[in-house]
Amino acid sequence: MTERIQKLLAATGLGSRRGIEGWLRAGRITVNGAVAGLGDRASPSDEIQFDGQRVQLAQSAAAEHAADGEVLLYHKPLGEVTTRQDPQGRPTVFDRLPPPKSGRWVVVGRLDVNTTGLLLFTSDGELAHRLMHPSYELPRDYIVRVRGLPGDEVIARLLRGVRLDDGPARFDRIEPRNRSEGHAWYRVGLHEGRNREVRRLWEAVGYEVSRLMRVSYGPCELPQDLPAGQWRPLPAAETARLRAAVRLS
Repeated sequence: MTERIQKLLAATGLGSRRGIEGWLRAGRITVNGAVAGLGDRASPSDEIQFDGQRVQLAQSAAAEHAADGEVLLYHKPLGEVTTRQDPQGRPTVFDRLPPPKSGRWVVVGRLDVNTTGLLLFTSDGELAHRLMHPSYELPRDYIVRVRGLPGDEVIARLLRGVRLDDGPARFDRIEPRNRSEGHAWYRVGLHEGRNREVRRLWEAVGYEVSRLMRVSYGPCELPQDLPAGQWRPLPAAETARLRAAVRLS
């Protein structure tokens, strides 16, 4: 059985489907020695190479379709990067994870090195793809501290929408929390995961984010008793809710 190449490779954790489509356009992927193009299909028995390195598919394809794909909650601490390896030698979010029962861990979305909070990992490639796909519009909530004391008009602008360099964006909701001398705390929500979107939204209205923590992704909340740098399996009932949120049985 053949599938689109980007779907097969996304199940390995090599990258997102959108990113892999870019590699296909750039001619970086070959199938059985021939350069692959967007729309080409392959099977796990084919030899697929990315930048000249063979990608192992058989195990990942089985993991993608496994009904018992695992999901982990991870509390990302400050200073870790959301990649498997870092050229600068910084610690990565994969360093502390246990080995999955099958396949490999795929991180759901990214957090920059200075952002803390909830990350989801799964060994189910299709689940990971749907959780990150913008068409499902899964809400994400963050606790944010900004320098300064924004007024009501600033909040109204952020809710109406501002223009960023990659298009218009806005917060779905902004809930005021604490204020201290020179700082204000909010819980903010949005339904997409563009690069540094929370920080860029505040910067667009003249405020710098000094702390940022993701506290929810879809129906999953960061457990209050989960310390930074530790992980926890997502219980079966919550995994079912997560899969239902992206229309997976």
